[in-house]
Amino acid sequence: MARIVVLGAGFAGLWAAIGAARKREEIGASRDVEILLVDRNPYHNIRVRNYEADLGEVAIPLPQLLDPIGVRHGIGEVEAINPARREISLVTSGGEETLGYDRLVLALGSEVMRPDIPGLAAHAFDVDTYVAALRLEDHLVSLGRSAPSPGRSTVVVIGAGFTGIEVAAEMPARLARAGITGSRRIVLVDSNPVVGATIGAHARPVIATALASLEVETRLGLRVTSVEAAGVHLSSGEFIPTQTVIWCAGMRASPLAASFPDARDRLGRILVDPFMRVADVAGVFAAGDVASSVIDGLHPTVMSCQFARPMGRFAGHNVVADLAGLPMLPLRIDWYVTVLDLGGWGALYTEGWDREVRATGAAAKATKETINRRRIYPPLTGSKEDLFAAAAPTVQPPPPTYGTR
Repeated sequence: MARIVVLGAGFAGLWAAIGAARKREEIGASRDVEILLVDRNPYHNIRVRNYEADLGEVAIPLPQLLDPIGVRHGIGEVEAINPARREISLVTSGGEETLGYDRLVLALGSEVMRPDIPGLAAHAFDVDTYVAALRLEDHLVSLGRSAPSPGRSTVVVIGAGFTGIEVAAEMPARLARAGITGSRRIVLVDSNPVVGATIGAHARPVIATALASLEVETRLGLRVTSVEAAGVHLSSGEFIPTQTVIWCAGMRASPLAASFPDARDRLGRILVDPFMRVADVAGVFAAGDVASSVIDGLHPTVMSCQFARPMGRFAGHNVVADLAGLPMLPLRIDWYVTVLDLGGWGALYTEGWDREVRATGAAAKATKETINRRRIYPPLTGSKEDLFAAAAPTVQPPPPTYGTR
């Protein structure tokens, strides 16, 4: 029996596994092809919601999604990949294991970059994973139950990109939910001279208005020099007393992308073709944040679920087609939008690679909630038919807008 291994259960990995099972059934190869998904966790994390105040529905057990479609799943930490021998080295609850494959879909995603800043590892939080998000939530709840103390009601968010902006904008609601009322202080720090340096000139004034409305302070053009239990030191010499430092400064592809000799971009992503194949490495596909593909003839994919989900669906379809010697389908996406959550102020919706603003405030917030709570979720019915329908190798239309700016 041939074996397809999917590494990673994020947006790309989950949809690659479901898409592969769909194609396997379509060609009648269920008895001939095994599909195995491996992840360090037994759940699919709706990772883009990890910044939110309510984490109740952001981890979906893998058996609920994969058992109905006959996809095996295992828990393990990937230590190394040997593409020449088609082997994966894992650490599982039973110890070290070696797993062979006939075809591989690499979908191990990305991780937040953590530079060697004194005290950062010991004292800072992040929302990179579900476990990290829960740790932050537990910390805020603990603060809410404690007596007033220096820095208790101050939060410093480091990194004013997409994640940092969303974390800072959501923080007033999160502090209130934790019982930290009265005078609060939220500070957003970034080494760039502007908030949202990569978001574009059209969007930045909207973000500035929202952050001002939420009373979020900024410290721009500055670096963090050290973090301690009592606060954070900035390169300006300022010390901000706080018990809550949240690191959101940059993402990088999984280090295991370096297992392959092909060219990688500045984020460490493997370059793949429109079929999601890794060039010059037989039998290997890659999708999601660990991969970069030019999807409209000009622009490479962005690290986001907007691209990870279709990349996964096409990778899953194509890996089975490749194994069976059937034609594969190229991925092409001709639209790009961004929807940035701005907490109680609303949200920002932009269209195109130059990020023209199309909706703001409550109208954009309705779109964001549609995306976060429905659009990016797999079917939860337990129905094989529903899962396979959602995994078809097609590209969804842009999300709906509920008004204009």
